[in-house]
This record gives sequence, C-alpha cells and structure tokens, in this order.
Amino acid sequence: MYLPHHFAETRTERLHALIATHPLGALVTLGPDGLTANHIPFLLDSAMGAHGRLIGHVARNNPVWNVWRDGIDGDGSVPALVIFQGPVAYISPTWYATKQETHEVVPTYNYAVVHVHGTPVIHEDPKWLRGVVGKLTRTMEAGQPVPWKMADAPAPFVTDQVTKIVGIEIPIDRIVGKWKTSQNRPAADRAGAVAGLHAAGGPDAAAMADLIAEIDQSGS
Repeated sequence: MYLPHHFAETRTERLHALIATHPLGALVTLGPDGLTANHIPFLLDSAMGAHGRLIGHVARNNPVWNVWRDGIDGDGSVPALVIFQGPVAYISPTWYATKQETHEVVPTYNYAVVHVHGTPVIHEDPKWLRGVVGKLTRTMEAGQPVPWKMADAPAPFVTDQVTKIVGIEIPIDRIVGKWKTSQNRPAADRAGAVAGLHAAGGPDAAAMADLIAEIDQSGS
C-alpha cells in the first residue's frame, strides 16, 4: 500500500478499534488460479501474539480453504492479506478555503483502512468451530434489542450447519494503518472539509468529519 508518512497510523489501539467496528474484511490470497478475494466477518483477538490474531470461518464449499491446507501446488503455507475499510468520504474542493484564494485545489477521497498480513491456519474441529461461531454471534448480536443466540435454533440444525463451515485463524504478522484524513491540507481547508461533510450528512461523512477534526484537536 502506498503510504506517505503523514497518512501512516501506527497506534495499535486505533488499528484494532477500526477492525472491531468494521469487522467485515476483504480476505485476499493467492491460489492456483491467481488472486482471490472473499468478504468475511472476523473477530480480533488482541491478546494473542505481538499483534493479535483474526478468527472467522468460510463455507466448506469455498475452495479457498484448500489452498491454505495444501499450499499452492503442495509447496507449503500461503500468506494472506485482509483489508478492513473504515469511514470513507468524498472531499469536494469547493469546501476548501484555498479555493477562494488560489483555485489550486482538486477533489479527493478520504478514508481510514487497516491491512492485516498473516498466514491462515484452518480448523475443522467441531468444538473449535462452535466456539468461534458462538463468539461471532454474541459480538454481532450485541446491539440487537433481543440478541439471537445459537440456542434459539434446534440443536440438530446447528450441528448440521457447523459441518458446512471451516474455521480460519490468522496470526497477525504485520498490521498497517492508513488514515487519509486531510493531514496534508492547511487548517482552514480542514475546517471547510469538516463543515462540508456535516452538511452532506450520512454516517460515514460524520465519522470522517470527526477524524479530520481530531488533527487540530490533537495538535498534530
């Protein structure tokens, strides 16, 4: 990932927080047919290893897990990249104070993203799978008025469903964050972008406005 130093986010707690609030990751890996991408919800276990680990599952019918088991042409493990996308917002040059002064401005997109690198390990043990599905369910259902529980479904149905998935564990070897949040613009332009985003409305616009405002609040 192209990463100018002023857009680099290295604070582990912020990288982990983005994963926790945007858990649907784009899992990119190399197989016999080239690159493949799968969109999978992950849980982050931050206590495991130096950088944490990701856990989740894929459908047993998804051939991607065979690559992690056998390697490419049987030559060993295959590394993967998981991309977590946070707030994203279009930034209009009409919002910048600089436009009124020089007109030397262009449109752009702001975003926050985390790239996780690691080598997937597969799990087929039913007990492990039930544990992961249970953790995923509790986490994803936490915001519901009446959270759904695995026990709400008939036990034979749950047992059958577990046979149709394969577990994934990705110990994190490297984690990279990029917060492109107008750090390269003057303070007046950032203030204009914040105002423009609030006027535009929407949850991503509001979240991006908050990220931009943090720059001046932190003094960085």
